Amino acid sequence: MEAVKKMFKNNIRQYAMIIALVLIMAFFQVATGGILLVPMNVTNLILQNGYVFILAIGMTLAILTGGNIDLSVGSLCALIGAVSGTLIITMKMNVGLAILIALLLSAIIGIWQGFWIAYIRIPAFIVTLAGMLLFRGLTITMLKGLTLAPFPESFQNISSGFVLDIFGGFGTNLNFTAILTGIIISILYVVLQLKKRAKQQKNDFPLSPLPLFITQIVGIVAVINLFFFWLAAYKGIPIALIFIGVLILVYSIFTTNTVSGRYLYAMGGNEKAAKLSGINTNKVLFFAYVNMAVLSAVAGMMFASRINSASPQAGLNFELDAIAACFIGGASAYGGVGTVMGAIIGALVMGVLNNGMSILGVGSDMQMSIKGIVLLAAVAFDVISKNKSKS
Repeated sequence: MEAVKKMFKNNIRQYAMIIALVLIMAFFQVATGGILLVPMNVTNLILQNGYVFILAIGMTLAILTGGNIDLSVGSLCALIGAVSGTLIITMKMNVGLAILIALLLSAIIGIWQGFWIAYIRIPAFIVTLAGMLLFRGLTITMLKGLTLAPFPESFQNISSGFVLDIFGGFGTNLNFTAILTGIIISILYVVLQLKKRAKQQKNDFPLSPLPLFITQIVGIVAVINLFFFWLAAYKGIPIALIFIGVLILVYSIFTTNTVSGRYLYAMGGNEKAAKLSGINTNKVLFFAYVNMAVLSAVAGMMFASRINSASPQAGLNFELDAIAACFIGGASAYGGVGTVMGAIIGALVMGVLNNGMSILGVGSDMQMSIKGIVLLAAVAFDVISKNKSKS
């Protein structure tokens, strides 16, 4: 029992947000009469918040460097959407080539902002605030205040396409490709967890109690298979979910299992100490903002694909959604603390709140107020718990 308490205390942010997400989902499931977790709504929940998941991943890396944020991501999403719309709809360019050009443009923008932030050391807040205004102005100029539509089907499939069922459903309405995918992911998860525990045991690291370890594995495997069953009961696996899943996997491995990823945590924990230990903190900060710009382009194209248009009003408040997701998911306002999965959990909390309140007919003004309270509570929890650990 003491080991369980210690484990919970050491991972209090992560567990608290998971518990909060479960409670919020349970509340809205009851309040909406079971509509929240209807398979179609579960799929829509993922697709509607796809851009938040992607932006939250990039924002996590920026926040890790010392509590830095990027205010320009929403405007950059709109600009990339406008560029994509101009190239694909107006100029009839090949979709693949247009996407490549958009990504290259976003990388150049990231280099521009990263230079001022990392090497000139202008505060990130100021540089990205300037970027927010600049990119929004360029978007309106490029689109002349009008909306470009529609995109070709190949571009729309980024957010509205689904993976075909190679099994044909076996005469049922279920997508067996989705079910099999859930089973495969579950097996991989169990194998990785067993390997991780064996490695910890070999190196004499403290282990969680075996009953708790088994309970955790069973619980997560159940959630994975339930999630993919929901997908199977609607249309299967959305193509957008594959993009998001790959990004989550790649960035989770990068931040936890690579030297470069650990540099982000070291810089956020104590930049002076990181410098003295030989870390090029300028390069770390520069990378975080170039990466943020490229992920903003991915999110911008996904959003443009979903609404099937390039709009001068796209991307409004996207930066706030991403920042809120990171802090709700356990990232520290001071930097050095936070995970990619935590940010995804935070984005899910925001998404479930939005979706649940919309189903209940709660007005947009009240929705904003509630989300503001949730964000403040999450950051207050972070600050209070950090102060208690110091004392």
